[in-house]
Amino acid sequence: MRLIDLVRYTFLALRRQRFRSVMLLIAVGLGVAAVVVLTAVGEGARGYVLGEFAFLGKDTVVMFPGRKETTGGMPPITGTAARAITLNEVEVLGRTVPGVTSLAPIVIGNGPVSYASRERESIVVGTTASFFSIRQLEIGQGSALPNLALSEGKPVAVIGQKLKTELFDNHRAIGQWVRLRDYRFRVIGVLTGTGDSFGLDLSEAIFVPVASAQSVFNVHGLFRVMMKVKENYQVEEVKSRISDRMQELHDGELDVTVVSPDAMLSTFDDILQVLTLGVAGIAAISLVVAGILVMNVTLMSVKQRTAEIGLLKAIGAPAAQVRALFLTEAALIATAGAMLGLLAGSLLVAAGKQLYPSIPFATPGWAMWAALGLAVGTAVVFAWLPAQQAARLEPIDALAKK
Repeated sequence: MRLIDLVRYTFLALRRQRFRSVMLLIAVGLGVAAVVVLTAVGEGARGYVLGEFAFLGKDTVVMFPGRKETTGGMPPITGTAARAITLNEVEVLGRTVPGVTSLAPIVIGNGPVSYASRERESIVVGTTASFFSIRQLEIGQGSALPNLALSEGKPVAVIGQKLKTELFDNHRAIGQWVRLRDYRFRVIGVLTGTGDSFGLDLSEAIFVPVASAQSVFNVHGLFRVMMKVKENYQVEEVKSRISDRMQELHDGELDVTVVSPDAMLSTFDDILQVLTLGVAGIAAISLVVAGILVMNVTLMSVKQRTAEIGLLKAIGAPAAQVRALFLTEAALIATAGAMLGLLAGSLLVAAGKQLYPSIPFATPGWAMWAALGLAVGTAVVFAWLPAQQAARLEPIDALAKK
């Protein structure tokens, strides 16, 4: 039998069993679509997290209060540690550690920000002028925070675009006074864009001098310290010097963690790649289930087409050709279902991009080829047993069962 005749015969057989064929198409398609969508979600999460760290640049280091050896886990998110990082210590680092060019100590909290009769709960970021350049935040109106001594508080603030709209509508915000808790600040600048950062929408934030934020929240320690490394200095060497200097300042105890974006990116990249492979493996299980379904349906087809098989063998069809008929049916169904699943999965990924444009959903090429290969491979492998059973039927026995 020629290949074209084999394909035509297979299509005729599938048309006679439309309902079963459609069910197999759906089963295989769902499995492939699951692989496409879940790997796209994994890659999207990976790209989003890496993008959040990428803004820091390779010449930036971040210091956290707390350490694994002293806290029993990752540095605390709140910045609470056995011993806090102070502004005086940051000033010492700026004077004594070669290679550090800009420092941005950070205090973070939440508080009500009001203007006239309007009030909004807002993220409050206490920092310095260096924070805006390190974080690559753009000022749309006015100016950034002024260059002040770290211990100097001043009643000035920069607000995010969304907070500006909520408090002032379309009116001018520059020069107006807003109230933060029991303190008043004059707006000197407005951010442009959203400024998303680690899940925080900085367009809803108010930025004040770090010393002023410490007074507002009555805190002494810092949440984080971001530092820019000078050109021609090795980041790892600067990190080591910062750690050594902080150990000296903390009476010989190293209770801070200094990290660089490269180290964080590498760690998160490895973790998220494993997670992507994990979710792809979970989705691939559905393709194995679809393969078992193909086997069961093919086995039923062999039982119902016993007389047809006997007639084919009676007119001279060899066992290999009978086997090829059923394997071709399984391969065609799996291929068509896989293509349908790739299309459906790609459409869902495209919809996800439209709904969440900030997350870079993308199905890697290897996932598509792996899903296609696994779908066809499992279908053929699981269809082999019933196909072999059909090939072994004797013509007389098969025709006698008609």
